[in-house]
Amino acid sequence: MAKLVAAFGSSHSIMLVSQREDWQHGFRVIDTKNAHYYDKQGRKTDYDALLAAMPPGTEAMVTPEKMGERFDASQAAMDALHERIVAAQLDVLLIVGDDQTELFRTSNNPAMAIFYGPTIRNTAREPAAPNDPWPKAARMWRHEPEQDREYPVQSDLAEWLIRQLCDRDFDIAAMDGLEPGQSEGHAFQFIHRRLLKGHELPVIPVILNTFDPPNQPTPRRCVALGRALRELIALWPQDLRVGVIASGGLSHFVVDEELDQQVLSAIRAKDSAALAAFDPLRLQAGSSEIRNWLVVGEMAKDLDLEWVEYVPGYRSPALTGTGLAFAAWTTLF
Repeated sequence: MAKLVAAFGSSHSIMLVSQREDWQHGFRVIDTKNAHYYDKQGRKTDYDALLAAMPPGTEAMVTPEKMGERFDASQAAMDALHERIVAAQLDVLLIVGDDQTELFRTSNNPAMAIFYGPTIRNTAREPAAPNDPWPKAARMWRHEPEQDREYPVQSDLAEWLIRQLCDRDFDIAAMDGLEPGQSEGHAFQFIHRRLLKGHELPVIPVILNTFDPPNQPTPRRCVALGRALRELIALWPQDLRVGVIASGGLSHFVVDEELDQQVLSAIRAKDSAALAAFDPLRLQAGSSEIRNWLVVGEMAKDLDLEWVEYVPGYRSPALTGTGLAFAAWTTLF
């Protein structure tokens, strides 16, 4: 029988594929132009309004020295998470991530999808130009350095999960391949390129529309999906060591440490009701990716959250940025 033996969570922010100097100087500039800000009550806002509402002293929180310390802490956490994934000796890794008009468009955007083709493609980087802005170089790092690469998928289990979830009244979009030129989305590229780092491991991409209204799954539905996946994995007859990882989050583009700690505390306490009760108004823009953690938190309910690294990734005096989180749930291997 298959067994869920390990679970993980990781932010996948552009911060995590950027350089130290980008943290120290670059984000402060581009954050003033971000059009996707919501305040901590879920109301649309902008950079100037956020900055005006800040108490004195926030400039001291985003000095080059502080930013460098956060950069180092994040790099160390990703290295530690890679080691934990490898140590789990998995046969397959489910990746629960979001799509931001990469594979889908708002003209046809499913709430939930599972990829079950034999492989999933990550495309090669676009050639760099001398005047390319640094954010483009950071985004391109998620792509393959020289040529397209096909990553293995545990397609038999993936296809079976689609059918079983549909039998449980989940409407799952089924994907058996990509269109020519398409690449897996950033949530999945990041896991392959940064956290697996060449560790050959079949995956199952589970794709949620966290970001684009009007059909994002509710927190309640995310918890229900996690519960169903946990139960179904235990029914798969083949002996497999299964892992799962939440890709994305936590709060952004305004860092909300209170929200992030509420999410982590509810997961640690295995409080399904609390996870299901999060207000969707607080899960907008980048913070919408917390939905991926709700799925995995419920999937991992039989495991213990034993390791968490949290870096409040402030990057401007308006305290914009990302709540960077890295976590591992384990049982005895």
